[in-house]
Amino acid sequence: MTEFNWAGNLAYSVDAVAEPSTRDELRTLVASASAVRALGSRHSFNRIADTAGLLVSTAGLPARVSIDAARRIARVAGGMRYGEVARALQANGWALGNLASLPHISVAGAIATGTHGSGDRNGSLATAVAGVEILTADGDIRMLRRGEPGFNGAVVSLGALGIVLDVELDIEPAYEIAQTVYERVAWEDALVDLSAVTSLGYSVSMFTTWRDADTVDQVWVKARTDAGPAPASVLGASPASAQRHPLPGEAADSTTPQRGVAGAWLDRLPHFRLEFTPSRGAELQTEYFVSRRDAPDAIRALKVFAPRLGDLLLVNEVRTIAADELWLSGAYGRDTVGLHFTWRPDQPAVEALLTEIEAALAPFDPRPHWGKVFTMPTDVIRSRYPRIDDFAALRAEFDPRGVFRNDYVAALGL
Repeated sequence: MTEFNWAGNLAYSVDAVAEPSTRDELRTLVASASAVRALGSRHSFNRIADTAGLLVSTAGLPARVSIDAARRIARVAGGMRYGEVARALQANGWALGNLASLPHISVAGAIATGTHGSGDRNGSLATAVAGVEILTADGDIRMLRRGEPGFNGAVVSLGALGIVLDVELDIEPAYEIAQTVYERVAWEDALVDLSAVTSLGYSVSMFTTWRDADTVDQVWVKARTDAGPAPASVLGASPASAQRHPLPGEAADSTTPQRGVAGAWLDRLPHFRLEFTPSRGAELQTEYFVSRRDAPDAIRALKVFAPRLGDLLLVNEVRTIAADELWLSGAYGRDTVGLHFTWRPDQPAVEALLTEIEAALAPFDPRPHWGKVFTMPTDVIRSRYPRIDDFAALRAEFDPRGVFRNDYVAALGL
């Protein structure tokens, strides 16, 4: 039986995925394989997780969330989904600092690809990692913690070091969020001072379909109740009168509660509810990371494509991510804006357009999201990461036989 990724746009190179139920079973599988890659929730839209050898999922390993209140750390199984971890933390009065738009993604897969939520002061999900436990090809289990040599390279690892078993995450006392959606903000009003918009809440997302090239369709403001309310209006735009979906006309029952009603962090920080699975098999995704100071001009460069996006683009989301020191993070060394595209599932047409979009964004040194669709040459990608050679050395240290290397990793010169 052929195995596919989340979007169904690619079939993996193997017909079966092993799902061990114990660590010993996993170690035996890895020891007997010449090539291995780990699968998370399969929410990558390219071949970053593919291999012609053994594909293995850690979803079947024991799910656990162990809380160390004194250290404000939760140790969680890497194969768990963020939504599951969040529920366990909330039940014990604790929270994560941020979540991605989908709570369905696995912890290990999300951090390995630099996946993020939003917020001017919020780093990617990987920045909450305090420790990462990795099973190497020779059967050793290595634990790296924040501050130790190599840690900043081992978190956003592209799956190239080994299989992530457990992850230690920073936690804080549970808090509440009130989410408000504002409709129809003029782009130029927003771009005059983009930070004034993105700082309106703890987490802010801007959605546009570009059908009206001059207007942001929706601005989602997620405000912590311990930090003051959301504004009464945003650049003249009033709150929406009902629950909204990022896509006009789509039913909003899968989205998290809005209209300024406060609720638990895990029920507001994502855009979608854990009990729904939005858009599976019906979309492709792309994202480029640019410096926050360049973001207004980068967005203006995208505006040129508005007349050509209507039949292909579902929605474009703009979010902010705080700078970090993780070697392969899209936000490495710079406060960042993510320009995220959700496309209709027409990969040839998407890739043809992406070549032009990447050329238009080139003056702003964009970095593509590791797990999404892009066409950027690998030598250009390498030039955007000052520590990529250090990561190559770390990969060689962890996996000298190249068991976890695949075509994707090899193309990057790693």
